[in-house]
Amino acid sequence: MPIADDAAEAARTEAALALRELIHTFAAQDAGAEELHALAVAARVHAAALAAAPRRDRLALMRASFGTGDSPVGPGTGFEDRAVGGGSNPTGVELAVRYEGEEVVADVVLRRAFEGAPGRAHGGIVAAAFDDVTGFVIGVMHEPAFTGELTVRYLAPVPVDEPLVMRARLDGRERRKLFISADAHAGEKLVATCRAIYITVDPASFAGALDPR
Repeated sequence: MPIADDAAEAARTEAALALRELIHTFAAQDAGAEELHALAVAARVHAAALAAAPRRDRLALMRASFGTGDSPVGPGTGFEDRAVGGGSNPTGVELAVRYEGEEVVADVVLRRAFEGAPGRAHGGIVAAAFDDVTGFVIGVMHEPAFTGELTVRYLAPVPVDEPLVMRARLDGRERRKLFISADAHAGEKLVATCRAIYITVDPASFAGALDPR
């Protein structure tokens, strides 16, 4: 049985994409005071309407996905709400993941709201994108894990509004530790590398480990 209403989840993703477009356009353009005031009024109206809706329980969605044996990364499981690369999160990074052999490959675009120095992506968002992409290696293994350590080395400016390719792979493991490396290219140029250590957890207790109480 579905974890959440399919139509509602599709509409949620559609709204997130529209909001993401608004966020990056807002960051990139110099609008006038009248337009900005109208935007502020409309945003407050919509925020108030959304606040009246039932609270979304992402923990319950993820617990349900594990409890039913369904994939914990599909629509309606809370996975697409995730902070960095979630398609249903309007503040997320735009990335598309595919698999090439034993590597996870992600096409990534860091748009203007993620700009640090002019024309360059903020280092923190680059690290966050690496964290999201390396996490897909865990998904391939079907072994729940949390990030224990993430080290990023910046080799060249990471551009905004240009396609990047991030590649990640499992280098090895030591008991509960999974060692993953990744790199990011802008065209042919290597712009950043990453080394991550993930800590595995028992799948049966994964949802419980998410409980903040």
